[in-house]
Amino acid sequence: MAKKNKTKSEEEIDEEDQSKLQEKEESPSESKEESSQEDGKEEPSNEDEGEDSELDKLNKDLERKDEEIIELKSHIQRLQADFDNFRKQGEKQKQDLIRYANEGLIVKFLDIYEDMERALENSSNEEELREGLELIYSKMKNTLEKEGVEEIPAVGEKFDPFKHEALLTVDSPDHENNEIVDELMKGYTLKDKVIKYSKVRVCKKAKKEE
Repeated sequence: MAKKNKTKSEEEIDEEDQSKLQEKEESPSESKEESSQEDGKEEPSNEDEGEDSELDKLNKDLERKDEEIIELKSHIQRLQADFDNFRKQGEKQKQDLIRYANEGLIVKFLDIYEDMERALENSSNEEELREGLELIYSKMKNTLEKEGVEEIPAVGEKFDPFKHEALLTVDSPDHENNEIVDELMKGYTLKDKVIKYSKVRVCKKAKKEE
């Protein structure tokens, strides 16, 4: 019974001891929190470092892309200049081709022209002049045939409006209807293309009265 009956002063002392123990237990955690807060203020976190490195990488990528764009623009400009030069050269070649398209044929006819000039200068009579002209005619005909020029058949052929042009008609008992009687002017084709129509006279039979 004596132990249970503590004095008021003893109870107050016990309460003071308990409060001191609690302060000692709480103080280490508080100190740890303070130290962690101080550490956070002084040193950057890993997350911040990661964001900075990612930003640097993006900046480098942008710089590289800008350089590639500049190089591509320069390449396109060079290609455009080359294309313009090629187009101008092609137009000039086309104009020259049209302008001098008959150059080869004219060169061949220049030889015939010179032959005709010599025949006129060296012929002392009509017979020599005729012989010279016949040679020139044969040479000119061969040249035209080599170039693909041919005469359009006319006399005795059926009239063909795609090859012939009827200037006159005649009722001839010796010819069939639509048969070409005479050739007034020769016609020619150049490699299957009509370049000059034959001008002809065609037989047209009169209709018999019933």
